[in-house]
Amino acid sequence: MDEVMAAADATTSSSPSTAAAIPSNLALLAALLACALAQFLKLFTTWYKEKRWDSKKMLDSGGMPSSHSATVTALAVAVGLEDGTGGPAFAIAFVLACIVMYDASGVRLHAGRQAELLNQIVCELPPEHPLSSVRPLRDSLGHTPLQVAAGAVLGCIVAYLMSNTK
Repeated sequence: MDEVMAAADATTSSSPSTAAAIPSNLALLAALLACALAQFLKLFTTWYKEKRWDSKKMLDSGGMPSSHSATVTALAVAVGLEDGTGGPAFAIAFVLACIVMYDASGVRLHAGRQAELLNQIVCELPPEHPLSSVRPLRDSLGHTPLQVAAGAVLGCIVAYLMSNTK
């Protein structure tokens, strides 16, 4: 019984606490940094495109670059650089990245375009129509393939740079 307790104590004392493990988790930090950087860059890409500053873009989905793509790509690349590409962790991260990027440039992009069209239709309704006062649907949901690719490149760069500074 004493041997079991000693083994349990050795296991718990040698494993780092969750709070201490987060700062050293390259994959998690790379993903979070890539997401934050992509959202921050949306301020400048919006200014470049629309010639106006819009701080709300930092919290919105859609736009250039795709923060979804940056996040999952940074995660997959960091896992691949840290643990290699032959293990199940990389396989999970890679498949997740593919699904997220496909969804961002496919389903969500088309849902946003449909919302834009529906908003136009509702605006053209006569004022007495019951749907004329409906709040507009969000139409900035997805990403163009270029926005997804830019996010993926950003994620790769962030993960690579973070793995080299470790």
